[in-house]
Amino acid sequence: MELKLLNKEELTALYQNEMTVDFPRAELKPLAAMLRLMDMGCYEPLLVTENGKPVGYAIVWLSEHREGALLEYFGVLRGLRNGGLGTKILALLMERYGQLFGEAEAPCSDAPAENDLRRRRIAFYERNGFRVLDYECALFGVQFNCLYRGPETDDRKVEAMHRGVYAGYFSPAHMERYIQLPLRPGEEIHPAPEWVEEAF
Repeated sequence: MELKLLNKEELTALYQNEMTVDFPRAELKPLAAMLRLMDMGCYEPLLVTENGKPVGYAIVWLSEHREGALLEYFGVLRGLRNGGLGTKILALLMERYGQLFGEAEAPCSDAPAENDLRRRRIAFYERNGFRVLDYECALFGVQFNCLYRGPETDDRKVEAMHRGVYAGYFSPAHMERYIQLPLRPGEEIHPAPEWVEEAF
């Protein structure tokens, strides 16, 4: 199994053919923002291949000082899921980056079935060496549990790395408006129906 770094044209195809199906609109940042992050050298869209055939993908956002990487999007291609590929891909990503942090939608929906799905997703990451951190975040109006896999045991240090990914890109005003990291206990989530293009 190998990781292949995609160019802009390949990321565009992946976004249009896979990611718009795999992720709800509220969780999917604009393609134009991804391409700008690539230009800045802090965004790595990766195609995962096995025996030369695509099996999955990972989109990784690097912190300014390269201390950890935010696994922003991750997927196994349709028709290949539930066969252990996700575990293998995460192991490859750990070899490449050393430590990963990420976000999984918090099980706080009004729909019990949706909450069950979210809990299963979090449990998948826990089975693969991630731990749920002691803080949550809200990004563009969506509440997330925060996850980490790596050697760091201090959640405050992970939180600082995590926040640093966003702070290295967004203006202070946009951080205040759209990125609630950490989300304080009892803090009201700022409404935002989707990723807002003007923020990028």
